[in-house]
Amino acid sequence: MTDKAVEIANLLAPTVRSLGVELLGAEYLPAPGSAVLRLYIDVPADQAGGEDGQPRSVTIEDCEAVSREVSAQLDVEDPISGQYTLEVSSPGLDRPLFTQAHYERFAGETAKVTLKLPQDGRRRLQAQIVRVEGGNVVFLLDGNEFVVSFENIDKARLVPDWAALGLAPTKPGKDKPSKGAPKGGASKAKK
Repeated sequence: MTDKAVEIANLLAPTVRSLGVELLGAEYLPAPGSAVLRLYIDVPADQAGGEDGQPRSVTIEDCEAVSREVSAQLDVEDPISGQYTLEVSSPGLDRPLFTQAHYERFAGETAKVTLKLPQDGRRRLQAQIVRVEGGNVVFLLDGNEFVVSFENIDKARLVPDWAALGLAPTKPGKDKPSKGAPKGGASKAKK
């Protein structure tokens, strides 16, 4: 997160928490004429079980409530000069990672990471999160551990495991016939 995004997240976190959700992080994207402030909210881990025993996730109503309260606070505090658009969102399947605690929580998962400064000739990587060690995040990259200072991480997102979610496309010939193939399976040529 940028310094401005961290400043805004620290300012808004208590307000968001008072609404029963947590602020995972913020993205502040300045642009000529109008900026974008994107807030990611989630249900706190200790409240993830709903009343009916089913997992609770962020709802549209949660996003609307946070948007209303945060908008009012931003109008009073005025941390952003000029026009901006406020977006409030759940983290989604490709969840952004903002804190060292996020990396600890998702150890074993794969993440796409962009570094602030190149390291070992890399500025971008896709690797498995192994652990957090002091101020570093350790990744498994090409079979080797790759240690990155947390301060050098510009942004990171989890890579969804589409196959585990049952959403991976099937390969032609496995479960479904490929396009153009007869529906009855393999065709036989007549002699």
